Amino acid sequence: MSAQQQPQRILLYLLRRDLRLADNPIFASLKSPPFTHLLPVYIFPADQIEVSGFVASPSASSSTTPAGTAARSPYPEARSRVAGFWRCGIHRAKFLAQSVWELKQHLRTVNSDLDLRVGDIGDALRIILSGYQSDTNGSVANHIARVWMTAEEGTEERRQEHDVRRLCEEFKVGFKLWADEKYLIDDRDLPIKDARALPDVFTTFRKTVEPLREAARPVLPAPNALPPLPPFIPPHPAPFVIPTTLDGLIDALHKPLLASVLLPGAPTWPPAPAKSAYDLAGGAVAAHARIAQLVKSGAVSAYKETRNGMLGQDYSTKLSAHLALGCITARQIDAYLRDFEDARTPLGANADGYGKGENSGTSTLRFELLWRDYMRLCARKFNARLFDVHGFRGERGQHSVAWKYLSHPFRWSAERDGLSRDTSGDTNGETTQAVLRFLSGRTGNGLVDASQRELFLTGYTSNRARQNVASFLAKRLGIDWRIGAEWYESCLVDHDISSNWGNWQYVAGVGNDPRGQSRAFNQVKQSFDYDPRAEYITAWLSELRPLVEGSLAGSDTILNVYQAWRLSAEDKARLGVAGEDWVEQPLAKIEWRGASTSGSRSFPQFRKGR
Repeated sequence: MSAQQQPQRILLYLLRRDLRLADNPIFASLKSPPFTHLLPVYIFPADQIEVSGFVASPSASSSTTPAGTAARSPYPEARSRVAGFWRCGIHRAKFLAQSVWELKQHLRTVNSDLDLRVGDIGDALRIILSGYQSDTNGSVANHIARVWMTAEEGTEERRQEHDVRRLCEEFKVGFKLWADEKYLIDDRDLPIKDARALPDVFTTFRKTVEPLREAARPVLPAPNALPPLPPFIPPHPAPFVIPTTLDGLIDALHKPLLASVLLPGAPTWPPAPAKSAYDLAGGAVAAHARIAQLVKSGAVSAYKETRNGMLGQDYSTKLSAHLALGCITARQIDAYLRDFEDARTPLGANADGYGKGENSGTSTLRFELLWRDYMRLCARKFNARLFDVHGFRGERGQHSVAWKYLSHPFRWSAERDGLSRDTSGDTNGETTQAVLRFLSGRTGNGLVDASQRELFLTGYTSNRARQNVASFLAKRLGIDWRIGAEWYESCLVDHDISSNWGNWQYVAGVGNDPRGQSRAFNQVKQSFDYDPRAEYITAWLSELRPLVEGSLAGSDTILNVYQAWRLSAEDKARLGVAGEDWVEQPLAKIEWRGASTSGSRSFPQFRKGR
């Protein structure tokens, strides 16, 4: 039998949030593979990411779509369940496209490539498996021998894994679900073997895995070469067309979002000095460059002191988005820290702390990487309760919180034929109006409003601001915390299922915070502590800048920035904010007389490794 007639054993690798070559156990296992070919596939999942922008234009007609007829996506819009937001907004969509495209280019350097598809993962896999089953390549059939993928903790992700396993059984193809290794502590090294035994208090869990400096396993090397692509790959079916450039990919992801109303009364960009605190591109290259720069500058040694900053690009590591997609792993970050602490490489040789072992900054960063591990394990333990209004506490919290709910999900969209529509439901409801003002940064609390405007415009906001925003919605307004979690999922470039939803529960008092409902942040006190000159707030609430630039300064200047309802009628008029709802009718008036509050302590819950 000639080489061309040899049976093909193809490994199909379904990638999701493991978008890297190095420290990837699946790629690392293919040094001497029993497979003749490797087919890496990434599927943009239609239930989590809106894919109608990939639908072919009317000019790209097919045998099933008459020329000039606009095809439609067969999938429902990717909307959140409670509030109806887009599941993946413009900022994360761009970051995801960059990360996927970079991996595609990296795979090409090692004799491979990344096949891109859109739709339901089960549908897409069925098309691939059916395509190989029907193709004969002469007398020898193409053959998918195995399907591999990395496990995830979300309920939707588990359904995907179930669907893939079921399809493999139907097509008599081998299936393997690999453990996710992008976290600090490997599953094989956990002190618990059953997630039900996970302690409900983080500190208890932390003590079982310390010392953290010794906890991470070695980093796996990137492959020098991979098995080639199969000679035949089943084409992507209509009505979808996969772009052939990064710009085209971003455009396809953005098209349906930008054709809709993302937020009624959305904030607009204020003038300088406001700028995004997040300027990193997606992909492993940017992630490694960022951690290398933090080590070289010595910022990792100062991390404990800077991590609660809110303005600028250097107060946190900004690696959370890359960690969420698996462009870099926690143990890769830990390896950079250990090299710096032990002077193993020249990187950071002129920085404070070089060669002096673990310090408060590197220790704090590891501590927060472990918090990501813990949130991931909580998602495994509590499963669907991650998304339940009663949270991890379950029915125990049912009678302690009388949440205010939306009567209908929002639908600020446009018909797929381009006609504008508005089916937002009860727009006159008190809760609905409060939610709209909360989303657009018009609550009347300076810290919350600055953070919400920054979030919408940039896809990012600081750890400290996130805690205060979550506490304001859940504890101050008593509104269903899931609305905030869904908005963060939509807007954040660094959204991570376990961390985002678990941490919203934590702050809302329905998660695994042992203090529960008794912990609340005082946003005025927090503003004094972390934005004492109101630089952050006035960067995003430019209407109030004259208050700190001198022309309207007075004894209550800072308090007036923190809560503009305190302004005199004369100052409101001079600032041009008279009549604004966030000035005249704040959603909450917060008292603070300088006493210590429970919100003054630093908590890591929203940091996710940043």
